[in-house]
Amino acid sequence: MANKTKFKMSQERFEELKSELNHLQTVREKEVSEQIKHARSYGDLSENSEYDEAKTEQSKLYARISELKNIIENAELVDSSRNDGTAGVGSSVLVADLEDGSETEYRIVGSQEADPANNMVSDDSPFGKALMGRAAGEDIVVEAPAGRLRFRLKEVK
Repeated sequence: MANKTKFKMSQERFEELKSELNHLQTVREKEVSEQIKHARSYGDLSENSEYDEAKTEQSKLYARISELKNIIENAELVDSSRNDGTAGVGSSVLVADLEDGSETEYRIVGSQEADPANNMVSDDSPFGKALMGRAAGEDIVVEAPAGRLRFRLKEVK
């Protein structure tokens, strides 16, 4: 049997996904079912765009439900309270760019929580991988499409 991918995430994100799944299975599924039922009442299904749209919506819904079930079944909850002084999932890190001296704070998260626009980097990203297991004071080199980027890890929280 092939190894299944584990999705690292916080307890908070895990609960959000469970809540979304519950909503889709209890509320949204009934709404889509009603849309299909209503569209069928228009008669000939071969030329019924409302029916086609409702069936497309149903397909998207079932795909998302399946995706959420897979993520939840393969979730690996991370303990963000650990504090051994090294960067890991759940850590906040202060990083200085060695080129221009600018400092930015990031939070290392699992791939399901990544949001680079809000400085939440995935542990699977090149930058996240470079940070993992590193301690304050260490220099980090990230191989990026733009070339080598050099940073100094200033602080790990």
